[in-house]
Amino acid sequence: MAVQWLLVCHGLVTLLVVVSFLCGQWPIFQGTFIQRIHTFLTFGAFDYFRRFIEFVFGSRGTNALYLTQYYCCDRPNPILQGMYLAIIGGTYGLIVYTTFSYIPGVYISGYHRYTSLLAVGVGFLLFLLASFSDPGTVNSKNVSQYLSLYPYDNIIYSEKECSTCKILKPARSKHCSICDRCVARFDHHCGWMNNCIGEKNTLYFVMFLFWHFFLCVYGTVAIGLVLAGRLKEQKVVYILTAYYGIENSYRGLTPHVVQWLVNSYNTQILVMVFLAIVALLLSGFFGYHASLCLTNTTTNETFKWQDYLSWQRKVEEAKASAKALKASLDELSNQEIKPPESKWKSFFRRSHLEDVKIVKNNIYDRGYFRNVFEIIYPLSSRQSFSSRKHKKE
Repeated sequence: MAVQWLLVCHGLVTLLVVVSFLCGQWPIFQGTFIQRIHTFLTFGAFDYFRRFIEFVFGSRGTNALYLTQYYCCDRPNPILQGMYLAIIGGTYGLIVYTTFSYIPGVYISGYHRYTSLLAVGVGFLLFLLASFSDPGTVNSKNVSQYLSLYPYDNIIYSEKECSTCKILKPARSKHCSICDRCVARFDHHCGWMNNCIGEKNTLYFVMFLFWHFFLCVYGTVAIGLVLAGRLKEQKVVYILTAYYGIENSYRGLTPHVVQWLVNSYNTQILVMVFLAIVALLLSGFFGYHASLCLTNTTTNETFKWQDYLSWQRKVEEAKASAKALKASLDELSNQEIKPPESKWKSFFRRSHLEDVKIVKNNIYDRGYFRNVFEIIYPLSSRQSFSSRKHKKE
């Protein structure tokens, strides 16, 4: 029972930390303990650690800490890439060591020994492609090409020069301060890839998310089938009902079966819980980026649109308020005396601010099929292909 409760507590704490870290800044968690955990994880823990270093080692220690932070967070480095390799390799190795001896089983065939290795290999290949492919670097040689491919919408993008590269910034591009380069159709800088995600490698990144989601689901289901096979092979249900007098029902058997599994296969259950949590997180990331691809929007542009729409709404609300105030003043200046409005009627009256509607005019959204085709076959690649074709002719 101690091991069982330890696993339950481990799963709950892991889930709480992951949700707090990733979602703690959401408005729904404002003022809750999840927001406080998020603040501690993202700022408080480092601040306490900095104070400790300063107390023990003085200014030299804090300077060394800031240099380490600069290298880890503000410069390209392979730390998270190494963590990915350690996680994927360690998890697969643990599954091979603890579970492969039960394959083939009652509900799982022997070929899963090889398909699992193939699935991990495909995930590693996508990781390499997303990490080391060119995201679409903009320089003085190809800037004219990108300027013609991505027109300015004069809403969130207008003509301006990159202060670092000293070239015109094409629409949808951004200068990455970590990689120190301008990237076409910039989405974000991914620390796990140690690379920017841009025009030319968005497809690899989205495929990476989807494949690793599938990989985690595949691992969870496969281990579950192995454990189900062990239950049948060792006749656990029969023993519980025939020798221990347990009622042959779902409610009666479940606690005893779970206890037997936790006591006998606690490592496999830990791996299953870990894979299930990661699959849940990856499904959210993949769904978010898939929706961005369908609307031909980037992560960088979502923040730009949020700022623009928020500012535009404030402007329109100010205009609506001024119009309503003018109408009220006109009514007061009218000599006709009207009976006072009912309190209930005024309470339920629709606010003039509710009539304010802001339209998002995304000129880069060309429809689902064309948007997806642009991810699969980027605009710059199409133009390069057509130019080479004309040269041959």
